[in-house]
Amino acid sequence: MTADPARRQLTTQRPTDDEPLFADGAGVTVEIDINASPETVWALVSDINLPGQFSDEFQGGQWVSDTPEVGAVFTGRNKNESMGEWEVPCTLTHHQINEVFAWASVSAENPAAHWRFDLTPQDNGTLLTFTMILGPGPSGLTMFIEKMPDKEAAIVHNRQISQAANMACTVEGIRDLAEK
Repeated sequence: MTADPARRQLTTQRPTDDEPLFADGAGVTVEIDINASPETVWALVSDINLPGQFSDEFQGGQWVSDTPEVGAVFTGRNKNESMGEWEVPCTLTHHQINEVFAWASVSAENPAAHWRFDLTPQDNGTLLTFTMILGPGPSGLTMFIEKMPDKEAAIVHNRQISQAANMACTVEGIRDLAEK
């Protein structure tokens, strides 16, 4: 029997009748049902290196801070065909054991992106929701938009699609590990 794929949705923070632009808070939400307890899922989502096993962009991370708590910092390593390789500081914005693990990339005050795992207990395990919101701060994406402002909607949409694919692979990988 094949496991159900992750459910994906492209999102915006602000309503728009057109294709979203960067300023609209474009993002992605991916969710999956996992037949494991929130405690089991938490051990996986709070491991900053684990998504690197499933993503073709995120390569892993290393803690700069001693303790994972709100305000703690880690360095994320990334790679993609358009941007090459880079490292980015990430700051934990939420750390509620067995419930929420979230961080802002580049700057906590003006992030390039917000990332968040939410764990919701269910009768048969855990609903894992993985959310990403672009901006509002500068990033590699904004660099491309500045070079080609007439293609902003397509650039943002392509970023949402690529992130949705990586995020789906990540939550499906977490599910597979948690259900072993």
